[in-house]
Amino acid sequence: MESVIASAAPAAPGFLDRERTIAKPGFNRWLVPPAALAIHLCIGMAYGFSVFWLPLSKAIGITQPVVCPQDMSFFAQVFATTCDWKISMLGWMFTLFFVFLGLSAALWGGWLEHAGPRKAGVVAAFCWSGGLMISAVGVITHQIWLLWLGSGVIGGIGLGLGYISPVSTLIKWFPDRRGMATGMAIMGFGGGAMIGAPLADKLMKYFATPTSVGVWETFVALGAIYFVFMMAGALGYRVPDHNWKPAGWQPPAEPSGKSMITDRHVHLDVAWRTPQFWLIWSVLTLNVTAGIGIIGMASPMLQEVFAGKLIGVDLAFNDLNPAQKGQIAAIAAGFTGLLSLFNIGGRFFWASLSDKLGRKMTYSIFFLLGCALYASIPGLAAAGSLALFVAFFCVILSMYGGGFATVPAYLADMFGTKMVGAIHGRLLTAWATAGVLGPVLVNYIREYQLDHGVARADAYSITMYILAGLLVLGFICNWLVKSVAEHHYMTEAQLQEENRLANDTHQHFAEDVSALAHEASHSWKVALAWLAVWIPLGWGIWMTLQKAAVLFK
Repeated sequence: MESVIASAAPAAPGFLDRERTIAKPGFNRWLVPPAALAIHLCIGMAYGFSVFWLPLSKAIGITQPVVCPQDMSFFAQVFATTCDWKISMLGWMFTLFFVFLGLSAALWGGWLEHAGPRKAGVVAAFCWSGGLMISAVGVITHQIWLLWLGSGVIGGIGLGLGYISPVSTLIKWFPDRRGMATGMAIMGFGGGAMIGAPLADKLMKYFATPTSVGVWETFVALGAIYFVFMMAGALGYRVPDHNWKPAGWQPPAEPSGKSMITDRHVHLDVAWRTPQFWLIWSVLTLNVTAGIGIIGMASPMLQEVFAGKLIGVDLAFNDLNPAQKGQIAAIAAGFTGLLSLFNIGGRFFWASLSDKLGRKMTYSIFFLLGCALYASIPGLAAAGSLALFVAFFCVILSMYGGGFATVPAYLADMFGTKMVGAIHGRLLTAWATAGVLGPVLVNYIREYQLDHGVARADAYSITMYILAGLLVLGFICNWLVKSVAEHHYMTEAQLQEENRLANDTHQHFAEDVSALAHEASHSWKVALAWLAVWIPLGWGIWMTLQKAAVLFK
């Protein structure tokens, strides 16, 4: 399977080899984070794909959906060309995204460590953008299986490779600030939807005609834009030379009690069999399960809990007229926009803070503070404390994002940096697991309570307490994490073999490799690279702030 991916790279193998990406003396390491952001901002659009559901649900009817006959089987609907798709069918793309993200990251993380981030980034660009092009064909021919295959499966593989491609590289470039480095890149994945969703909305309106809802044209346009940005990011990747370290920085002499940082390395085949791996896997699963459940129900929860109070009338949700429900829906959209900002900001803030506090302490804060906040939500809802309700959810979402950004540094602390990208890839199966558990848990509990006569405003209380309980379990798992046992580390012979496979067996330049640490503090290349990613990100933040402003009117 690895040979299949390797052969997918379109350019000359020599140009994409890891050895060709080793930085020369004088290279500025601050050029690498923007390259990672360029890729993550593109694949992060996976979070924003729901913007296509409504237009695609009337791709044939244009103004109103053409409903399939009631006696038509699901299999027949998959290939039908005379009636529109249900949103529930389209939603399978979202599930496929994160299932194949986890699977591809787990399967090909080891290949990535040997092939290097450039080759992985190029393959990710072809998969993600190519998947959008296949989806465009699916819309034109009205074959939903092509959307599942294109964006869901092939695009999902691009998601996985694109997501983990910078992790190992950034950790090697920033051994002094591992959390901050991974936080910068993974922040981009959270921000991708902030750019992609409003851009897609504008493109669909631009391309819409009396005979087209504008989706396939938008897929083609986004595929082209994303391909350019992802290729620029992939070609911008560089890896440090053997044993490079920043000027004046010395690794810890031994693991510290606070952060348990090791300067040795554990092989992928050994790491995933250790108790530490599965404890951290459980830590991520429980943190994401709680957070992703909140993301899915944030908008309906705000509307159903506070209902008419959001617009100054004392009415329950079911008593509101359609116009009033439209008003509170706009306010709820602002709420979800605000949560997305905290999700993104939390990725950088908490990951950077973990460099000071240590990874284990940071996760302890996530679980203890998160448990207290979740348990407080029902009381705030009953008291009608809208401001505290919103504030608590913003903090919760910041810790959800922070958990994603902090875990690569946690793994590097525990297992070393040599194979951290591959180990992180295996760990992302936790994300796929949580992506199923969280929404199912939250949605089914809510539906069960509503079916048994519980008022809409009270239907979330038990859910909040259950999520708080999950965080207690997460705290216990995190508390049990200890340093890796001595016999799990690679021997010198094993380490030399891994270096050989990665073409990293010797110093590639005659100059003192420490010269790499003396990078220019003010480089026009660095400024240009950061500008290229901050212009679209800034536009996305501005669009989100405009939406969130409705919440405070």
